[in-house]
Amino acid sequence: MADGLVGHAEDMLGCERVTVPELRFLARGLTDALRDVRRIAESRGARLPATAQDRDPCED
Repeated sequence: MADGLVGHAEDMLGCERVTVPELRFLARGLTDALRDVRRIAESRGARLPATAQDRDPCED
């Protein structure tokens, strides 16, 4: 969904006749897609094992 929205956004932002409601609709779609991407990234990050760099040296 995010890929399609980015392409659509590029097209819309290049057009001078875009209306405010169209831009608001686009912004809503981009916001929803970004929220999904962030949720997935956080979920994947939570499943990654901690690296030596991430560990607290006081815990050892």
